[in-house]
Amino acid sequence: MPSETTTGAPERTSRLPVAGVAGPLGSPLGQGHVVLTGGLLGQWQRRNTHATLPHAIGQVRASGVLDNFRRVAHSTGEPFSGSYPFADTDAYKTLEAAAYELARNETANETAHETAEVRAFYEEAVALIAGAQAADGYLSTYHQGAGAPGVPWADLAGGHELYNLGHLIQAALAAARRLGDRRPLAVARRFADLVVDRFGDDGRAEYCGHPQIEAALVELYRETGHQPYLRQAELFVERRGSGLFARAPFGPSYYADHAPLRDLDTVTGHAVRMVYLAAGATDVAIERGDTARIDHLLRLWDDMVRTKSYVTGGIGSRHSDEAFGDRYELPSERAYAETCAAIGTMQWGWRLFLATGSAAVLDHVERVLYNGFAAGIGLDGTRFFYDNPLQRRPDHTDGRPVDPAEPLRRAWFGCACCPPNATRWVSQLQDHIALATPDGLTIALPAAGRVHSPALSVEIVTDYPWDGRITIRVLDTATDTATQPDADAAPATLTVRVPGWATAPRVTVDGTPVAAGAADGWLRLTRAWRPGQEVVLDLPMHARLVTSHPAVDATRGAVAAVRGPVVHCLEQADSPAPLDDVVVHAVGEPPPSDGFDAVLRHALTAHVSRRPPPSDDPYPAADRTDPPNPPASSTTTQVALVPYHLWANREPGAMRVWLRHT
Repeated sequence: MPSETTTGAPERTSRLPVAGVAGPLGSPLGQGHVVLTGGLLGQWQRRNTHATLPHAIGQVRASGVLDNFRRVAHSTGEPFSGSYPFADTDAYKTLEAAAYELARNETANETAHETAEVRAFYEEAVALIAGAQAADGYLSTYHQGAGAPGVPWADLAGGHELYNLGHLIQAALAAARRLGDRRPLAVARRFADLVVDRFGDDGRAEYCGHPQIEAALVELYRETGHQPYLRQAELFVERRGSGLFARAPFGPSYYADHAPLRDLDTVTGHAVRMVYLAAGATDVAIERGDTARIDHLLRLWDDMVRTKSYVTGGIGSRHSDEAFGDRYELPSERAYAETCAAIGTMQWGWRLFLATGSAAVLDHVERVLYNGFAAGIGLDGTRFFYDNPLQRRPDHTDGRPVDPAEPLRRAWFGCACCPPNATRWVSQLQDHIALATPDGLTIALPAAGRVHSPALSVEIVTDYPWDGRITIRVLDTATDTATQPDADAAPATLTVRVPGWATAPRVTVDGTPVAAGAADGWLRLTRAWRPGQEVVLDLPMHARLVTSHPAVDATRGAVAAVRGPVVHCLEQADSPAPLDDVVVHAVGEPPPSDGFDAVLRHALTAHVSRRPPPSDDPYPAADRTDPPNPPASSTTTQVALVPYHLWANREPGAMRVWLRHT
C-alpha cells in the first residue's frame, strides 16, 4: 500500500476510482491507459461530455445546491434550498464527473466553450465547498448556518452526513488523480479526520444510516496510506447490524442494520444501501486479505443474481422502502430497479471481480451496464428514469396526466441522486475495461478503444454489444522492436473474457484459427507478440428467447428476447395489437437497417400473433370446457423488439419485456 511522506503527500497517485488493487488478473488500468474511441460506450461518453454533464451542472445550479454552500460559506442568511440532507452529494457527484471530463476533454482538445463552462463550475464548486467547511472539518450544509433544518450528528439514521462525506471523498480523489488538484482532497481529509476522532476505536460506536462512506474511506486510505481511514471503514462495516437503528423510521432492515453483514445469507432491505455496504465491505476485505469475507460476499452476490435480480440486472422489487423483495419476488410492472442501485451493483461487482477474477461476476456487471443502468438515461442524455420497470401498462399514469408530447423520462428529480450518479459513472467507464500485469493484459469488458499496458498495447475494434466480433490489434509490446529489430520479444499473455452466453466462440491469430477454449470464462493467448499482429474473437450472437425460474410467479409462461448481453422489449408503438394480447412465437436477427432510427436500428424481429381478449370473467372455473383464453390467431405478423435501454424515447405508451409465449 502507498505510504505517506513526512509532508503528507502520497508517494504516488493513481488515476483510478478503485486503485492499488492487484487481483488474480492484475491491476485495473484507467484513464490515460484506456481511451474509448467509439462503439456504444464511446458514444455514451461523448453524450456525457456534450449533454449530460452540462445538463447536470445547470440543474445543480438551478436547484439551489450550490447556493446551499454559498449560504454557509458567505453567511447569506438564505434558507436551505431543498428537502433532503443529502443534497450536497448532487454537487459532489457532478464535481467528480467534471474532474474526469476536464481531464479527458482538455487532452482531446474539446471545444473551448464547453470546457470553459465545466471548468467554471468546477472552480466555483471547489471554492464554495472549501468555504463552507467548519473550523473542525465538519461539512453538511443541511446542518450548518443560521436556520439550518438539521442539527449536526443528531440523526445518524437520516442525516446522511457520513454519506455526504463519502461522495466528497470520491470527488476529491477524482480531482487529485485526474487533474492534480489536491484542494478538494484537503477538505475531504479534514472532514475524514473529524470522523475518525468521533467514531474511531475510542469514539462513538455508531455509523451512518446510508452506507457509502466505507468504500470511500478505503479509497482515501489507498491514496494517502493513512491507516486510520482503513480502520474507520472496517469499524463502520463491523458495527452495522448492532441495532443502532432498531427504532428508526422504516425499520432496521431499511438501513441494513437488522443483522451483521457477516451473518446474512441473502441481500435484504433498501437495495442501494445494501450494495453500497457490500462494495465497501469488499474493499475492506481486499485490504485486510480476508478471503473468508470475500467468499461470503461472493455467496451473497451469487444469491442476489440468481434469486433477486431482474433479467435486466435491476435490483429492488418493492417500491415500499426501495427494497429487495423475497427470493424470486420479481414483479415486472412494479420493479423499482433504481438507477442508483444499478450503479451500486456494478461498483460492488467490479470490486468482487478484482478480488476473485470471476468472469461470471463480470457477466452480470455487463448485463446491468447495457440494460438496468442504460435505461436510466434517455437518448438525448438530459432525461432520466429514477426507477426502471420491465413493464408499463397502457393505463399507467405515473401519478401525472399522460401527455403524448411529454417524455416519460424526467429532466431532474426533487430527490436527484440518480442523474448526477449516472454522469459520474459514465465519465469513468474506461476505468472498468482492462487490467494489466507485468507480463499480461486482460480485456474485462470489450469496447472499441486503445489500451496501453507495460506488456502489451492494443487497439480494440468492435461494435460490441451489437456485434460479437472483437478485433484486437497489437500496437506495441514490452520489447521495442522498432529500436531492437533483432531482439526476441518477451512472451506476454492476452486474456479476454468470453461471456457465459457465448456458445462456440471462434478465435484466429493473424487469420489462423486457434483453440478457443475459455476456462472459467477466460480466453488466454500466450506468445511473443509483435506490433501488427491481430486477434479476432467471434462471439456468435443469436437472438434467443429466455424463460424465468418457475418460482418467479410474475413471469411464468412468458419469455424475454435477448441478443448477446442486450435485453429487448416490445413497445406499443411497434405493435398493431395491444401488448396484453400479443403472443410471441419466435425471435430473429435484426433486419437490415437504414441506420438513421436510433431506437429501431438494433431492434430484433419477433413473430407474434394476437390472442383474442379473454372473457369478462376474471376468474373462470378451471374445468370449464370452453377455454376462457382462445388460442392465438393462426395469422402471425412481425414486430420490432427494441433494446430495453432505448424504450420510452418516443411517444409514451405501453411496454413489456416479458411477453406471452403460451
